[in-house]
Amino acid sequence: MLEAVIVDDEIKALQSLTWELTNFSDEIKIVASFTNPIEALAYLEKKENTPDCLFLDIEMPTMDGFQFIQKLKNKEFPVVITTAYNQYAIKAMKHEAIDYLLKPIDSDDLGETIEKIKKFNARTITTEKLEKILLNFNASSIQKKITINTDGKLVFLQSDQILYVESDGNYSTIFLTDGHKIVLTKKLKEVNEILPSDCFYRIHNSYIINLNKIKEFIKTDGYIILESNHKIPVSRQKKSDFLDLI
Repeated sequence: MLEAVIVDDEIKALQSLTWELTNFSDEIKIVASFTNPIEALAYLEKKENTPDCLFLDIEMPTMDGFQFIQKLKNKEFPVVITTAYNQYAIKAMKHEAIDYLLKPIDSDDLGETIEKIKKFNARTITTEKLEKILLNFNASSIQKKITINTDGKLVFLQSDQILYVESDGNYSTIFLTDGHKIVLTKKLKEVNEILPSDCFYRIHNSYIINLNKIKEFIKTDGYIILESNHKIPVSRQKKSDFLDLI
C-alpha cells in the first residue's frame, strides 16, 4: 500500500482527487491532505512524515506547485503533478516531478503513474524506511536476533554471539565470542532490557552474562568463569538468586 499526501488549494478538487485515487486503485492510502501549501510544507519537513508519494496541484494562488517543490527540503519521495492544463507537463518534469496527471484523472493514466512511483521507491529507499524494514523483519522472525543501535547503524546479533556486557557509567561494552567489542552509549539497565531474559542475567551491578556461556562457578570466591575464561564477579545480593537460577 502506497502512502500518499495530496496538496490542492481547492477543497472540492482535493476531495475529488482523493475519491479518484482511492477508487481507481486499491494500492494507495491517503495519509494527509492539505489546501494550504505552507501547512503541507511544515508537515513534510518532519522526519516522521515520509510518504511514498506526493500529489501536487500546480495552480495555487499563494504558492504554485513549482515554488512548492523548490521550497521542499525533503525530496526523497516522488512528486506527481496534478493539473487541468497539459502545457505544464514538460515544465513539471524539469522540476523533479516523476509524472503528471491531467484532471479529471483517467484510471489507465493513474495505473501507469503508480508503477512509476513503485519503481522510484524501489531505487531510493530512505535510511529511515530501511531501518524500519529491518526492525520489522527482525521482530517477525521465528528466531529473533538482538538489535543493537550503535554508531549510526543497526547491528543484529544472535544470543550465542554475546559473552557478557560490562558497564562503565553511562556506557556499556558488549563482549562478543569472536573477540570484538561493541561500545554503546547506554546504561547497563537499558542494555538489560534489550537482551532476552531466558539466556541473559544481570549478575552484578556492572555485568550481564550469557548463561549459556558459563563454564564454572567458583562459589567460595564468588565469581563465574565463562567459556572464554573471563572471570565475572557475582554480587552478594545476586548470589542466592543466581544459584536458584542455575
